[in-house]
Amino acid sequence: MTWQPYYVGDGIPRDVELDDPPPWRSFPRQNLHRQFQPPPGLTTAVNAALALRRPLLVTGPAGSGKSTVIEQVAAELKLGDPLRWHITSRSTLTEALYRYDALGRIHAQRLAGPTGSDDIAPFLQLGPLGTALLPSPRPRALLIDEIDKSDLDLPSDLLDVLERGAYDIPELGRYSEATVYVREWQSDTRIPIERGRVQCDQFPFIVMTSNGERDFPAAFLRRCIRFTMPKPTVEALRAVVEAHLRVGSDSRQAPVVDQLVQGFADRVASGESLAVDQLLNAVHLLTGGSAVAGVDAHEVAELILRELSGA
Repeated sequence: MTWQPYYVGDGIPRDVELDDPPPWRSFPRQNLHRQFQPPPGLTTAVNAALALRRPLLVTGPAGSGKSTVIEQVAAELKLGDPLRWHITSRSTLTEALYRYDALGRIHAQRLAGPTGSDDIAPFLQLGPLGTALLPSPRPRALLIDEIDKSDLDLPSDLLDVLERGAYDIPELGRYSEATVYVREWQSDTRIPIERGRVQCDQFPFIVMTSNGERDFPAAFLRRCIRFTMPKPTVEALRAVVEAHLRVGSDSRQAPVVDQLVQGFADRVASGESLAVDQLLNAVHLLTGGSAVAGVDAHEVAELILRELSGA
């Protein structure tokens, strides 16, 4: 079947019905824990991290499924929706623990006047790491995504918190009230904090991802269970495609899928930088209801499967 494009480029308005998006581009975002296919050795690393109450540091190229690990573990162990802390070069440990709006509080005090309330709680919110370390009957799940993008000092700053499972909020330690109810991360739930001290009783299950773009201090690495995502094999790629798109049972599409999977595996084995979701995108476009054919198919495949290290 020839691909029928939505956009023609002639500037003429027309009614166009868009096809359904692929499952991984449906919103609200779907949890893909059932589709994730863990590579050999990953389940052992996860179980070691759980048993030892240590963070799991997963290293691998973009699109290799590193951040999906925590979704599957949290779903299987009923740990709740994972908390997420996406790292940038400006990320700090303090913002991951809690956020304090000092200027907002000062402004509210001025509006209230000398006889007004001085409640600090509305101006405090726990961060993703701070929420994960709250006391709870079961561990929380926390994703620290792309930690290799952080400032050089952040991994070292994390050491004490990861070792003790505790932290202080100085603003609450100086506050007149002993107990303050503070909001959790991205939630309206408020929990009591005594004298500004938070101490976990169940160390969270933490997955930290890295694209392998930098080295980490030995003191940081020894506190982690480390796993490197292997290069995908043809068999593993077929399993991923089948789990996401269910195309394996269609004999008409099998040659197209086999060609894409084999070509993708060969390119990755030769050292090219490609992400598995690029393969899924290509299979979706080339085997779906609006599948391309002939010259269009080759053009689309080249467009989708461009090496990531190039411009």
